[in-house]
Amino acid sequence: MTPIPVTTSLPRLLTIAGSDSGGGAGIQADLKTFAALNTYGMSAITAVTAQNTVAVTGVHALPPEFVAEQIDAVATDIGIDAAKTGMLASAAIVEAVAGCVRAHGIHNLVVDPVMVSKSGASLLHASAENALRDALLPLALVVTPNAPEAAVLTGREVQDEASAREAARAIHAMGARSVLVKGGHLAGEETIDIFFDGERFEILRAPRISTRNTHGTGCTYSAAIAAYLGKGLPPVDAITEARAYLQRAIETSFPLGAGHGPLNHLWPWQGSGQG
Repeated sequence: MTPIPVTTSLPRLLTIAGSDSGGGAGIQADLKTFAALNTYGMSAITAVTAQNTVAVTGVHALPPEFVAEQIDAVATDIGIDAAKTGMLASAAIVEAVAGCVRAHGIHNLVVDPVMVSKSGASLLHASAENALRDALLPLALVVTPNAPEAAVLTGREVQDEASAREAARAIHAMGARSVLVKGGHLAGEETIDIFFDGERFEILRAPRISTRNTHGTGCTYSAAIAAYLGKGLPPVDAITEARAYLQRAIETSFPLGAGHGPLNHLWPWQGSGQG
């Protein structure tokens, strides 16, 4: 068998998030996305969940010190070109992650403010919301709230494009260098994502796909953004490329389980001889 050439030039991507035993969201979705986009994925697990396509039946948060130890381990040896956060569970974990981001100078940070699962389970303690605003958002290159998350962060309703723009302004004022308010929860035949970097708005539109198989959409989107940032793209270009990847992953999603099925994260490999 001919050896497969190994390259050391892959962008190094870290996901700091919770584990999804069903494989559709969280760490599992992030690592699939990193692999599909030809980057090297690493993980720091913040919590272990028992979940499937229907419900989250259990959550066990890891000690904040151990979350930090995982980040320190990969940062001091392998290095980090870009990182993303997902489920952080508690204020103590948020603060531990923020400390590591500062200590290791992680510039390309995507913060996905995960608060509630697709099935409606709470994934961020209410006491952690202020820590997220105060400690982590100011370190983010891109923050990616959906409309309900943007409403929690800003304390105002986000129901349409105009209110999403105002939410993006308000979250940018919290210290994030750029904001992407995702429009999947808003009504309309299109999904409209609002990007704001303090100077300009960019509107990303895509046809709405009629499917129940949307488990892990936010995790996948933020992971793809981080992957493209790790490849050297500026935020708006990274988001544009990530949105195209996500759209195809939803279009080719498949039904597993009785609830919200997963995306097809590995669609770039299909038909390429890598199966």
